[in-house]
Amino acid sequence: MTVRLTVAQALVRFLSVQYSERDGQRQRLFAGCFGIFGHGNVAGLGQALLQAELEDPEALPYILARNEQAMVHSASAFARTRDRLQTYACTASVGPGSTNMITGAALATVNRLPVLLLPSDVFATRVATPVLQELESTTAGDISVNDAFRPVSKYFDRIWRPEQLPSALLNAMRVLTDPVETGAVTIALPQDVQAEAFDWPEELFAERTWYVARPLPEASIVEKAVELLRCSERPLIVAGGGVAYSQAQDALREFAEATGIPVAETQAGKGSLRYDHPQSVGAVGSTGTTAANALAREADLVIGIGTRYGDFTTASRTAFQNPDVRFVNINVARFDGGKHAGLPLVADAREALVSLRSAVGDWSVQEKYKDLTVELARVWDRTVEQAYNPPAEVVDNLADGLLTQGEVIGAVNELSEPRDVVVCAAGSMPGDLHKLWRTRDPKGYHVEYGYSCMGYEIAGGLGVRLGAPDRDVFVLVGDGSYLMMSSELVTAVQENVKIIVVLVQNHGFASIGALSESLGSQRFGTAYRKRSGDGRLDGDYLPVDLAANVRSLGVEVLEVNSRAELEKAIGTAKAADGPIAIHVKTDPLIGAPDSDSWWDVPVSQVSDLDSTRAASASYEESKKMQRPYLAPAAVEGES
Repeated sequence: MTVRLTVAQALVRFLSVQYSERDGQRQRLFAGCFGIFGHGNVAGLGQALLQAELEDPEALPYILARNEQAMVHSASAFARTRDRLQTYACTASVGPGSTNMITGAALATVNRLPVLLLPSDVFATRVATPVLQELESTTAGDISVNDAFRPVSKYFDRIWRPEQLPSALLNAMRVLTDPVETGAVTIALPQDVQAEAFDWPEELFAERTWYVARPLPEASIVEKAVELLRCSERPLIVAGGGVAYSQAQDALREFAEATGIPVAETQAGKGSLRYDHPQSVGAVGSTGTTAANALAREADLVIGIGTRYGDFTTASRTAFQNPDVRFVNINVARFDGGKHAGLPLVADAREALVSLRSAVGDWSVQEKYKDLTVELARVWDRTVEQAYNPPAEVVDNLADGLLTQGEVIGAVNELSEPRDVVVCAAGSMPGDLHKLWRTRDPKGYHVEYGYSCMGYEIAGGLGVRLGAPDRDVFVLVGDGSYLMMSSELVTAVQENVKIIVVLVQNHGFASIGALSESLGSQRFGTAYRKRSGDGRLDGDYLPVDLAANVRSLGVEVLEVNSRAELEKAIGTAKAADGPIAIHVKTDPLIGAPDSDSWWDVPVSQVSDLDSTRAASASYEESKKMQRPYLAPAAVEGES
């Protein structure tokens, strides 16, 4: 039996009956479809989505976005919130509409988050080539701008003929539901093919369940990991995003409590333990706590769980200074399991931790190491308290009575509920949050730091709230990221999706300004100032009224000028029914507490500037601390 549908209608019908299942819990794989229509998809996917909505509004709900990159960010944030078991599809028109999604695709793939991208493409028949917005190639006839999706997609296909659709869809679902291979999946759809009719086999539209497995660890490798653990004196766990995706928080807590091993966290792994757990030492690496970094320097065994060991986590390979340090890497992906010459324990994080807990028996670190962990964490907590509530000598030196960014973070942290979610991505805020945010719930921290994409914040907050409608979402965003992409506030108004935007005005790129200064470049080109009479951008601050801009998008704004006003505004925002923003000014020159760590950003080796020459000399000294991490993780007696 067959059913006659257009390619677009077949695609929509197929997506509406896909399910994922893990641990016996089954859910629709696609919560809906974000889109912006143009001539490339309005008659194809646009018509198909309309028809589907009229038949069943819940089958594949359509959300009208305002920016193509942003809608991919929203889909990625939703997928992360749902532990990669659900996602959205995203459709865009031919040409710029589609290529606008490429940055979003890169972010999804870097962070290993499943999103389905459906960029429109040029005519397959080529009867009217070149069509509007088509990039012509003098070297090949089958190239379009959508080929730019290939390097940032985990799977790419283009549907030149209807017969190609079923195999492309099955491959797409396979990749989207594979924890190892997942990322952006792109199916390019020529605009004429979208509207082309075909007789499809009915079984293509049967409900289909994609099972997300929990790979078990190899028993012999578990034994080797336990041997390494028993030989260690100062082990350290580095918890990454894999802990969250595997829902392994309880297993990690039980393992840490039984063994006494301290737990440090990457950006994606923050929240693996409550901030006040006895084994929790907080963030590690370039934006880490002094507690985690002190333990990392002396660690003789690092157990990485679901981390890809980015340079911020390893402080550009300077975090782990013990010459005898070895690594055990628990990861569902063998690619990550072998990093730093580690022992690859390739398995689901939860299952691996359960196996390790059973195999390790009654072994535990020494009491003095536990005491050191607790004391280091206590010292850092006092540092956080001072950042939340700066002493008088700091407050008195603030320009024009401005707040510090630490105060803003502290107020939001202390007045939000444990289950509320903080969202951020770029600028100085992510590093400060990594150090300072006191996580109280496994889902309470959502910072995109794989791609650290400016403009992710508001779109990401929308996706988080769609994925967790019972949690308040605080989007912390600086003026730089806000100006990059604020358009999805309109989508939040349209859909009545409540997000609380804390818009921090500090007149420029605070993070890069501080980095520029540390590299001897004197914060050049990082402040939002007018051009002065001598031709430089060092005049008055720009008179941009961001609060008025937010209001113009239909969102209520609370403008605050003091700590007391900020605290009152947070309470008002919590009680609001729809999207709301808090506008607060901070001093860009007051940074967060130092991590006692490093990040490798090269400095000019030749310069006429004294500041640059001094920074270059400091850089060369820091480079001497880098380690190759090449020693194999062999147990005693092995070669």
